[in-house]
Amino acid sequence: MSMNRIETDHPLTDRQAIGRILLVWRKRAPALMFGVLLAVVALLCGLALMRGAGLRLAGATVGLVVAGSSVLGVLGGLRVFFRYAERLFAHGAMFRALADLRVWFFRRLAKGSAAGLGFRRSGELLSRLVSDVEALDGLYLRVLLPVVSACIVLPVLFFALAKYSVLVAGGVAVLFVFAAFIFPAMAMKISQRDGGEQLRALAALRVAVLDMTSGIREIRAFGAGHRVVEDIRTVDDQLLMAQSRLMRRSVIAGALSQLCGCLAVLLLLCAVVWGRSIHMSPVVAVGLVFLVIAGFESISGLTRAGVLAGTMGAAARRITASAGHDDPTGSMANAVGYESAPPQGFDVCFEDVGFRWTRNGPVVLKGISFEIPAGAHVVLLGESGAGKSSCAGLLLRVASPESGRILLGGVDISSLPETIVRQKIAWLSQATHLFDDTIRANLLLGRPDADEAALWKALDDAAVGDVVRELPEGLDTWLGEGGVRVSGGQGRRIALARTLLSEAPVLILDEPATGLDSETEQDFLRTLNNISGKRTVILIAHRLTGVETPDYVWRISNGQAESVSQ
Repeated sequence: MSMNRIETDHPLTDRQAIGRILLVWRKRAPALMFGVLLAVVALLCGLALMRGAGLRLAGATVGLVVAGSSVLGVLGGLRVFFRYAERLFAHGAMFRALADLRVWFFRRLAKGSAAGLGFRRSGELLSRLVSDVEALDGLYLRVLLPVVSACIVLPVLFFALAKYSVLVAGGVAVLFVFAAFIFPAMAMKISQRDGGEQLRALAALRVAVLDMTSGIREIRAFGAGHRVVEDIRTVDDQLLMAQSRLMRRSVIAGALSQLCGCLAVLLLLCAVVWGRSIHMSPVVAVGLVFLVIAGFESISGLTRAGVLAGTMGAAARRITASAGHDDPTGSMANAVGYESAPPQGFDVCFEDVGFRWTRNGPVVLKGISFEIPAGAHVVLLGESGAGKSSCAGLLLRVASPESGRILLGGVDISSLPETIVRQKIAWLSQATHLFDDTIRANLLLGRPDADEAALWKALDDAAVGDVVRELPEGLDTWLGEGGVRVSGGQGRRIALARTLLSEAPVLILDEPATGLDSETEQDFLRTLNNISGKRTVILIAHRLTGVETPDYVWRISNGQAESVSQ
């Protein structure tokens, strides 16, 4: 089996990643294409207006009326109208496409990782959800629209000039190709590495700032404010350096594009003045000069888009990797097409499972094997980094094993639809989040269709029902951000009630009592001993406190599991 990891070495190319982003936007394709059409019409009106203005200006100097003011007024009005319509419609369509991408990204995270989001860094995910998605805004507005415009302008310029000189038309066309396509492509190639570095630096800055704001009390208590600020300043300097490199390349690319435009105008003027085979009036020549200037001006943004394209490709790779699209072999845990029947039981079996989190990272599990019978209470012990949480991640299908397999009710979980896995396995960790909402709303997250009786039963099973009944507003009591309006032990029990409400037959409790004082921790663990029903309970812990009553204890060490007698 190939690995389905949280983070990979980004096996997708920029083109593949962007292709998958475009698939997300496919329902917006008609609106986006209509935006392109509006942009093309506005462009043609602009070219006609510029040439007409040049003809009128030149004609006025020699006493000729070549283009009437009414014609220019109509062209100007049409250009303004279509330009406004294009901005209004195309930008609106793009904003909706970005909203679709954010929703898709979140759904992929929630669907592919379930409770396994706790295995990820929240600041890194925030950066991908915000910065990386915003970077893709330019894929349509700064790349697609200018490229389509360039493809329209090129034949317009060529045929307008070829009427008087094919040689001059060819020379201007070559310069246009360099300015619109070759230089931006070169800039994109050069900037791909720096674009990725900029996004990584921006993500690192977000992580650092988020850590600082969430841990401000501890930072002040230990007088570490200056050190934290220094660390943030260092990361900020790295981001500034990456941005400066991209900006320098943007300036160089823009200068080269402008140079091509100037050379095209110079070529046309030289051909008119000294070309013996070119027969055109000065008025026509001025009109063509204005047309060439307008044509090159319409693609001036492509050079900067080429620089930004490296950032867009890196952003697309990071988004698709985070959202579970990073398995190049197609054997992802969330792949479609599996038709295994749902498991009839819910015993768990690890069979010679080998695993590492990254492709070239250290081996975490080395052919680990153990069984957990249905309905058993089991404790997985081990030091930090021994692989306990990795076992939980594999069972939750946050990741897939490098070798071996994991069975649920005798069925390989990699062949099960995700909905079945979500129904069979629930998860509670030390970092389980309580939302800034009511107790009722927090509980219903686990089972939206639960009635009030079910809510109270879950609270009673978590030994916190009496506490909630004594609150003035009961289930409608507001918890505050992170559950700050209740004690740590009470918040942990409410989170446990939410997990119990899911009715999943397998519960994974990943160090759920961490951070509680000794007495509260023991009370909480006693509650776990009394979980009703025939659920399988897998408790992950560093040590036994003496109040647990497990049926089996497995110690994870050196990537292996050994049974510990009770």
